[in-house]
Amino acid sequence: MKNPFWTAVSKALAVIAATLIMASVLAPGAWAADNYKILHRFTGGADGGYLDAGLIFDSSGNLYGTASVGGAYGNGAVFELTPNSDGSWTEKVLYSFTGGTDGGTPYAALIFDTAGNLYSTTYGGGVYGYGTVFMLTPNSDGSWTEATLYSFAGGTDGAQPIAGLIFDTAGNLYGLTSKGGRGSCPGYTSATGCGTVFELTPNSGGGWTESVLYAFAGGMDGGFLDHASLVFDGAGNLFGATRNHGLLEYGCADYGCGTLFELTPNSGGGWTEKVLHRFSPKNGGNPEGTLIFDVAGNLYGTTLDGGPYGGGNVFKLTLGSDGKWTERVIHQFTGKNGSSSWSGVIFGPAGDLYGETSDGGTHGYGTVYKLTPSSGGGWKESVLHQFEGFAWDARGDVVFDANGNLYGTTADSGVTGTVFEITP
Repeated sequence: MKNPFWTAVSKALAVIAATLIMASVLAPGAWAADNYKILHRFTGGADGGYLDAGLIFDSSGNLYGTASVGGAYGNGAVFELTPNSDGSWTEKVLYSFTGGTDGGTPYAALIFDTAGNLYSTTYGGGVYGYGTVFMLTPNSDGSWTEATLYSFAGGTDGAQPIAGLIFDTAGNLYGLTSKGGRGSCPGYTSATGCGTVFELTPNSGGGWTESVLYAFAGGMDGGFLDHASLVFDGAGNLFGATRNHGLLEYGCADYGCGTLFELTPNSGGGWTEKVLHRFSPKNGGNPEGTLIFDVAGNLYGTTLDGGPYGGGNVFKLTLGSDGKWTERVIHQFTGKNGSSSWSGVIFGPAGDLYGETSDGGTHGYGTVYKLTPSSGGGWKESVLHQFEGFAWDARGDVVFDANGNLYGTTADSGVTGTVFEITP
């Protein structure tokens, strides 16, 4: 027979323990797990599926993204999510790719121009089957019209873009191709090259002209440009990452652990490429996420692999007075706190860094995390969300809305992906 006194004590201790657990979970800087909400679960059918990239907002608070599969023809789609007054969101497909000359399999995020047109790339399709750069223009009736700005031929002009695009101040577009360029690519028997950096310039009479700024050789300069898009500094130099090659002697998977590079425009035309850092298994390998600058000119990014736990890291690159860049790992993924970051990091309003991992965490499905700078120069990690079996494989960059809510995507969900929101 149970003693009523000890039963009451046990219940009181259970309440105290639960309170302490919640206090640790909701410590300053942490966000509650129940503040995570799925806005749309994709079916892989007409609404699209497998979201490999992050999202962007328009000025009205609507979200836009790409799905690499599904749509009306099964070759991917561009979609919009609109918030409703009851807190739900409505998904609308703006364009479904046919896989023909219009392109197919969009892996990259979208960007807007000043007129409200959307731009991005497709991995496949186009005139030659090696991918495209496309534009979507909104019509007065709410529909959108797609135009292919450039079809890659798979040769010296590049092939199969995975990363997205950026604009310069003059309205030119810049991007990357994962393959193509010059010659063969070590480790990729089917590739015609190790990738390119390209520019698209609008012509006065209509149309766009493509020019290759740099073609990677697959040696010490790096090769295979994957998810990481380019970024400009204030002086007009381009910065980016290659997933593979670089320090070949380390024997990383896929012929090297990758590089960080800078392209500088020359006064007489052309661009000069410079390798800023070559990764190794010890300091992280295979950078996938887009780089970002802080106000002091330091670069931040993530690696997919490497480090003491093999799950990659978050790093900071600082330019010294001697003109050389020094890499410092500011966070190691151990597996328990996440592993394998395909996405980059972004700064929050208070100067914290936010990102996602596609693996690891409590359930093994990845995490959403925050890194807070400390007074001693280090960074403290807070796990904001642990993905579970109904949504996982987060690969795109997260994005904030004007109210400080965080939004992102997953590629899988037991079906084919989700868009989610985390509120503080």
